[in-house]
Amino acid sequence: MSNQTAEERELAELLVESLNLDGVAPESIDAEAPLFNAGLGLDSIDALELSLAISKKYGVQLKSDNEDNRRVFASLRSLSEFVQANKAA
Repeated sequence: MSNQTAEERELAELLVESLNLDGVAPESIDAEAPLFNAGLGLDSIDALELSLAISKKYGVQLKSDNEDNRRVFASLRSLSEFVQANKAA
């Protein structure tokens, strides 16, 4: 049972694939759980790799100095909402 939207699921698959998260099923990622620290335990290198993957797939630029990054990367849901709002048509 997953609380992910279709867009969140697609992003979860990209996240697992781009970060080589062996043993993590994309559908098992809680859309509202933290991506960093206590949640998936991602780090700043993971954020950079994920930003590059998102840029390639969706054409959305995530700048490392953006003050909104903490909010954008807070969870799969917030990241998905940012991507959907900013992706190239």
